[in-house]
Order: sequence, then C-alpha cells, then structure tokens
Amino acid sequence: MLQHERQAWSEGFAALAGIDEAGRGPLAGPVIAAAVSIPRERLEDPRFRELDGLQDSKKLSPARREYFFRILTADPSIAWAVGRADVEEIDRLDILRATHLAMRRAVDHLPRKADLLLVDGLPVPGLPVDSRSIVDGDAQSLLIAAASIIAKVTRDLEMIEWDRQFPQYGFARHKGYGTAAHLAALARHGPSPIHRRSFAPVKRVSL
Repeated sequence: MLQHERQAWSEGFAALAGIDEAGRGPLAGPVIAAAVSIPRERLEDPRFRELDGLQDSKKLSPARREYFFRILTADPSIAWAVGRADVEEIDRLDILRATHLAMRRAVDHLPRKADLLLVDGLPVPGLPVDSRSIVDGDAQSLLIAAASIIAKVTRDLEMIEWDRQFPQYGFARHKGYGTAAHLAALARHGPSPIHRRSFAPVKRVSL
C-alpha cells in the first residue's frame, strides 16, 4: 500500500497527500472529498501499526471504517481535511465537476500543505498542487485509502443526520444510493430537498 508513496519519495517529493471522494453515485446528499497527509517517518516506522489492514473503504465493514476513522482523525501527526459540494452545486455543475470542486476544497483546507497529491481515479483539473492520478488508487495507496475512509465515514454520518429529518426515505440504511427501497420511497413521497434533481430517477418523479 506504499508503492506509489515510495515512488514519489524517490523522485524528491517530501510531503504527500492522498485524495478520494464518497458520494458520486447516490441520488441524494452531497459529494464529500477528503485529503490526508501522513509524514513519511510515520508511515515507515515499523512501530506504527495502528493502520495495519487499512484499505479501500468499500472493502471494509462499517465498524472497521469507523475504527480507522477514529485513528486518522485523532492522531496529531496526521493532517486531514474534507471538502464538499452540495446538491445545488451537483445539479448546477454536474456530478463530475462537483466532485472535482469538492476535491479542490479539501486540498485548500488541508492544514499541512503537500507538494504532491495522489488522487484516486482519473486526472482532476484545477488542483492547487501537483498531482498524480491513480486508477483504483484506494486499493494501491495507503494515503488514498485513508482519504477514502474519512470521506466515506463523514458522508455516512451526514446521511444519518438527514435520515432524522426525512425518515420516510431510509437514508440511514442506503445513504442515498438508488436501492429498491429508496426508489419506492421516492415514488411514494416525491423528492426531498436533498435529492439530486438532475439524476434521472429523481427527475422522473419530479415531472
């Protein structure tokens, strides 16, 4: 999980950060991006075992994601930040550009500036720092995997809060994804204020 980090270090980049997002696919809620920077000496310290087993958030149980989230956000040596694009921005810009906006905001808020970003997926235009895009990066880079954890858990917690306000949709269970239960609730109740009206299943019930 440090192959890309070690390659960047060998090229002279000292301060790295991983970037990933959560929430591109759902029919409701924001898209959340996270940026995470962990010092090289921390990552290469054999005594630093707290992140053993950290990988792509999609491959971890909710309990394991929350375990790593607590470690990442409580360790003072780890710098992290989140950025978001709300539903209005998603509908106005489209989901891809809104995702890129959330990523730029995460980088802008990172308390410890990086000199190279390792970004999950395809190239992201307009980042304020040099970047290297890695397809399936959350399965190959520990920094990207750490960002995926923070983005995913942050978004899930927000969707649980939205569930309290709009319990008829079941956001706490499906987190806004287009499950059969969500689509049935959408057909029954119509869209809520946090549904993405530019997405086809929501658009159909909005007409």
